[in-house]
Amino acid sequence: MSSFSLAASRRGYSYFVLLKKRCPSFKPLLRNLHFNGKFRKDPILNLTRFLCSKSLNPKIPKEPTWEPVSEDQLPPPTQIPPELVDKLERLALVDFRTKQGLECLEKAIRFADQLHVVDTTGIEPMDSVLEDRALFLREDTATDGGCAEELLQLANKTVEEYFVAPPGNIPLPKKEERSSMLKHSEL
Repeated sequence: MSSFSLAASRRGYSYFVLLKKRCPSFKPLLRNLHFNGKFRKDPILNLTRFLCSKSLNPKIPKEPTWEPVSEDQLPPPTQIPPELVDKLERLALVDFRTKQGLECLEKAIRFADQLHVVDTTGIEPMDSVLEDRALFLREDTATDGGCAEELLQLANKTVEEYFVAPPGNIPLPKKEERSSMLKHSEL
């Protein structure tokens, strides 16, 4: 890993940065630090962006190791019926009725269609993300008890001896209900 020294000081509104380079990859950074012969006002930010954008781990490949899937391998594009769009709008509380929203949804489905091409024969489904480790479970016996009052004191709202949960998402009205509400609001 290359070594560098950075000294920054602030005088009024100007920053002065001294960067001793021992690696040719710092040349773009030095060009970015100067603007019309003066130092930019955010050299520390520039340095942070530069260092974070470079892969310092040798295990991370420099170039992508995958190849894009050709269109002829993918299933035909999915046409989304209006009933399904209404249901998705109610469940996700997102308005897909615009042309841009429908295009975005269709593109997301098309992107996910690439998963159908992946060959998963002979691969067992994962039971845990940590499959290479033994997950030790203890016996299912109560170790502590009698702390209900302490736990209820931590809650924002309680009724008698119960927690009060905040209200959930309120679903959007159906298309017919929305159009009738709009008609009544115009009157």
